[in-house]
Amino acid sequence: MNIFDEPKIDCHNHLFDPARFPYHPNAPYAPCGQEVATQQQFTRVMEAYGVQHAVLVGPNSGYHTDNRCLLHALATGQGRFKGVAVVEPDIGLDALSALQAQGVVGIAFNPALYGVASLRQADGLFGKLAELDLFAQIQVCEDQLLELRGLLQGSRARLLIDHCGRPDVAAGVQQPGFQALLRLADSGRASVKLSGMQKFAAQDALLEQSSVYVHALLEAFGPQACVWGSDWPFIRQRSRVDYGPLLKLAERLMPDAQLRRSVMWDTPRRLFGFA
Repeated sequence: MNIFDEPKIDCHNHLFDPARFPYHPNAPYAPCGQEVATQQQFTRVMEAYGVQHAVLVGPNSGYHTDNRCLLHALATGQGRFKGVAVVEPDIGLDALSALQAQGVVGIAFNPALYGVASLRQADGLFGKLAELDLFAQIQVCEDQLLELRGLLQGSRARLLIDHCGRPDVAAGVQQPGFQALLRLADSGRASVKLSGMQKFAAQDALLEQSSVYVHALLEAFGPQACVWGSDWPFIRQRSRVDYGPLLKLAERLMPDAQLRRSVMWDTPRRLFGFA
């Protein structure tokens, strides 16, 4: 059995359907052309590659804090989807609970896009996430985790770090930000997405430049706290990215079939509550 036949859950992807759900006027970027990615299109991609479930991430691009497209997919996806929403920092506990009841498993934070200062007043929201047992999904880059240590160490919320922490490949595994990510494994409430290699590694050297980081994360967190994601539909990429080659990349990064099953099926089923 190869990776195309094995059971899989894609834990990082986005939907963009401006014809049915117009973009938010305050979104930092409006995906267009081949970046438009509807629920129907993604369902066909999942069926083509044997992906049974997906965690849909509400994007800052396009939708900002408008979660209607995401929630519609959760309501009509026949149990295939869970969601990560984007919300205003002052959202109330009842509103968060209502999102959770609709299939939302976490809230996304994006200091990689908005800067570390965007989380300066996030303590209250992190407390609400902890109360509801929702994930704080955080996308950082390079050494940003160093500035977030106080918030993350002081919070009881479950943490989900995007895209291998988006390290600087020129700085190596000893770079302070990546070491801070590895130390999060000791908290017992942090998980990491083995995803987004195309965001920090050269397109023609994804395996060579990402493998040392992926292997370090697997060693630190273990397969019980690592999940895989594609980042489909690959918006704002400088060169073409395709779903199939990313699956083959995952197979080469994790050549052991049992390890792949843990990361790509067992762990996300448990973490996100898929049936």
